[in-house]
Amino acid sequence: MTTIPNIDSAAGEAALDSELKALIADVLGLDPAQAAAFGPESGLFGHLPELDSMAVAGLLTEMEDRLGIVIEDDDVDGEMLETYGGLLAFARAKLDPR
Repeated sequence: MTTIPNIDSAAGEAALDSELKALIADVLGLDPAQAAAFGPESGLFGHLPELDSMAVAGLLTEMEDRLGIVIEDDDVDGEMLETYGGLLAFARAKLDPR
Protein backbone atom coordinates (compact mmCIF):
# COMPACT_ATOMS: atom_id res chain seq x y z
CA MET A 1 0.00 0.00 0.00
CA THR A 2 1.26 3.45 -0.92
CA THR A 3 1.00 6.24 1.60
CA ILE A 4 -0.39 9.35 -0.05
CA PRO A 5 0.38 12.61 1.77
CA ASN A 6 -2.55 14.80 2.84
CA ILE A 7 -4.80 14.81 -0.21
CA ASP A 8 -5.60 18.50 0.33
CA SER A 9 -1.97 19.46 -0.31
CA ALA A 10 -0.32 19.95 -3.69
CA ALA A 11 2.14 17.19 -2.77
CA GLY A 12 -0.73 14.85 -1.94
CA GLU A 13 -2.49 15.58 -5.22
CA ALA A 14 0.73 15.03 -7.20
CA ALA A 15 1.45 11.79 -5.33
CA LEU A 16 -2.05 10.49 -6.02
CA ASP A 17 -1.78 11.45 -9.70
CA SER A 18 1.58 9.67 -10.06
CA GLU A 19 0.45 6.58 -8.17
CA LEU A 20 -2.77 6.26 -10.15
CA LYS A 21 -0.94 6.59 -13.48
CA ALA A 22 1.64 3.99 -12.41
CA LEU A 23 -1.14 1.69 -11.23
CA ILE A 24 -2.97 1.99 -14.58
CA ALA A 25 0.25 1.28 -16.49
CA ASP A 26 0.99 -1.77 -14.34
CA VAL A 27 -2.49 -3.30 -14.46
CA LEU A 28 -3.09 -2.67 -18.16
CA GLY A 29 0.45 -3.33 -19.31
CA LEU A 30 0.79 0.15 -20.81
CA ASP A 31 4.04 1.95 -21.44
CA PRO A 32 4.58 4.14 -18.34
CA ALA A 33 5.14 7.14 -20.61
CA GLN A 34 1.70 6.61 -22.17
CA ALA A 35 0.05 6.57 -18.75
CA ALA A 36 2.14 9.55 -17.56
CA ALA A 37 0.72 11.58 -20.45
CA PHE A 38 -2.89 11.09 -19.29
CA GLY A 39 -4.75 14.31 -18.65
CA PRO A 40 -8.18 14.89 -17.12
CA GLU A 41 -9.97 14.32 -20.45
CA SER A 42 -7.96 11.23 -21.49
CA GLY A 43 -10.41 8.46 -22.31
CA LEU A 44 -10.20 5.19 -20.38
CA PHE A 45 -13.04 2.66 -20.62
CA GLY A 46 -14.16 2.47 -24.22
CA HIS A 47 -11.03 4.28 -25.39
CA LEU A 48 -8.23 2.00 -24.25
CA PRO A 49 -8.54 -1.50 -25.72
CA GLU A 50 -6.59 -2.83 -22.72
CA LEU A 51 -9.30 -1.63 -20.32
CA ASP A 52 -12.08 -4.09 -20.99
CA SER A 53 -14.69 -5.30 -18.52
CA MET A 54 -12.33 -7.97 -17.16
CA ALA A 55 -9.52 -5.45 -16.63
CA VAL A 56 -11.83 -3.12 -14.70
CA ALA A 57 -12.03 -5.61 -11.82
CA GLY A 58 -8.24 -5.87 -11.69
CA LEU A 59 -7.86 -2.11 -11.81
CA LEU A 60 -10.30 -1.55 -8.95
CA THR A 61 -8.73 -4.30 -6.84
CA GLU A 62 -5.29 -2.81 -7.36
CA MET A 63 -6.61 0.65 -6.43
CA GLU A 64 -7.94 -0.79 -3.18
CA ASP A 65 -4.62 -2.48 -2.42
CA ARG A 66 -2.28 0.36 -3.33
CA LEU A 67 -4.35 3.28 -2.11
CA GLY A 68 -5.75 1.58 0.98
CA ILE A 69 -9.35 2.30 0.05
CA VAL A 70 -12.51 0.20 -0.11
CA ILE A 71 -14.55 0.32 -3.30
CA GLU A 72 -18.13 -0.88 -2.95
CA ASP A 73 -20.06 -2.26 -5.93
CA ASP A 74 -22.40 0.73 -5.70
CA ASP A 75 -19.43 3.09 -6.12
CA VAL A 76 -18.63 1.83 -9.59
CA ASP A 77 -20.26 3.45 -12.60
CA GLY A 78 -19.38 4.25 -16.17
CA GLU A 79 -18.74 7.92 -15.45
CA MET A 80 -15.86 7.25 -13.04
CA LEU A 81 -14.16 5.02 -15.62
CA GLU A 82 -14.84 7.15 -18.69
CA THR A 83 -11.88 9.51 -18.29
CA TYR A 84 -8.67 9.68 -16.30
CA GLY A 85 -10.02 12.80 -14.59
CA GLY A 86 -13.10 10.89 -13.47
CA LEU A 87 -11.02 8.07 -12.02
CA LEU A 88 -8.70 10.55 -10.29
CA ALA A 89 -11.67 12.42 -8.78
CA PHE A 90 -13.11 9.11 -7.57
CA ALA A 91 -9.80 8.12 -5.92
CA ARG A 92 -9.46 11.59 -4.37
CA ALA A 93 -12.97 11.36 -2.91
CA LYS A 94 -12.24 7.91 -1.46
CA LEU A 95 -9.06 9.19 0.19
CA ASP A 96 -10.65 12.36 1.61
CA PRO A 97 -11.53 11.62 5.25
CA ARG A 98 -14.34 14.19 5.29
